Amino acid sequence: MEPGRVNPHIASIAVATPPFVLDQARSLEHLLRHYGDKLKPRSVSLMRKIFANPGIKKRYFAIDDVDAFLSEDPDGRIARFSRWSVNLSEKAVLEALSDAGLTINSISGLVVNTCTGYICPGISTYLIEKLGLRRDIKVYDLVGSGCGGAVPNLEVARSLMTNASEDVIVSVSVEICSATFQMGDDLSLLISNALFGDGAAAAVLRGRPGGLELIESSSCYVPEDRDAIRYVHKNGHLHNQLSTNLDELVRKAVSQVTAKLLGPRSLRVEDIKHWALHTGGEKIINSIRDEIGLSETQLRATRKVLSGYGNMSSPTVWFVLKEILKEGMKEGDWCIMAAFGAGLSAHAFLLRKT
Repeated sequence: MEPGRVNPHIASIAVATPPFVLDQARSLEHLLRHYGDKLKPRSVSLMRKIFANPGIKKRYFAIDDVDAFLSEDPDGRIARFSRWSVNLSEKAVLEALSDAGLTINSISGLVVNTCTGYICPGISTYLIEKLGLRRDIKVYDLVGSGCGGAVPNLEVARSLMTNASEDVIVSVSVEICSATFQMGDDLSLLISNALFGDGAAAAVLRGRPGGLELIESSSCYVPEDRDAIRYVHKNGHLHNQLSTNLDELVRKAVSQVTAKLLGPRSLRVEDIKHWALHTGGEKIINSIRDEIGLSETQLRATRKVLSGYGNMSSPTVWFVLKEILKEGMKEGDWCIMAAFGAGLSAHAFLLRKT
């Protein structure tokens, strides 16, 4: 950082979910009603076991009818993605601005990321129109980062900050995971249909103290393991693909990005009071916990978000960070925000409460 220059700060965070919510029991009943006779008996048995895991209680879905979306054609699916991704993003942005005491006219930059649908022009242009943003605003649409996309988004948003304390950059992560719904005997699909939900988050960055100071970020890419977690195209549809040993791969990558942040500052794991970890699933959370040496207290926010929302892909880590702030952070407290996903990749940001 240049002498006399203030690091950018996260001034506020807001989250948004669609109104339709299903608990795990109702989700299972619904899927079995439609697909029980099309799946192998072993798949039905696995579904019952997966949905019975107590780690997730309920999830939110960007749908109007619990039955209609199952028969969507590709055009209907992308139309639903477009409508809900823009609406949820708009809601999150307006709330984040209000919480920061700012107005639409304050925004000088916007970065939006998603991986669950593709539209051109991107979501950002729809937000420019709906929110009435300046037509000369700096905007970027990011795709392809999967569940870890919020942190690269934050890195881009930080890069848009100048020396001006008046700069206001908004970082938006939005995913309509239900727009990638598929059902079959593939274990990846069975797990995905019990894990993923829909949601959006927005964070306001300012070039003045107040909130969470952005200290430094780090990333780790393991492209040879890209098939462990990714979307694949089949017959014009996205199908989620998850490896059975994903927890082993993720914990190593998260450990690496964490070490890159702590080592140069002579910080230890025990010096970081707050950990905003992406809710990749209970098995992965436990694996990261054991690898890094975290306590259940440090994972409380992550588990709470997993229970109440499932895995919403990229916005999820913002939900966790907002929960940590709600529980309370003291001035000077350190926090690591970490997410992981397609790539295979892991990303982390070191934050400090001011």
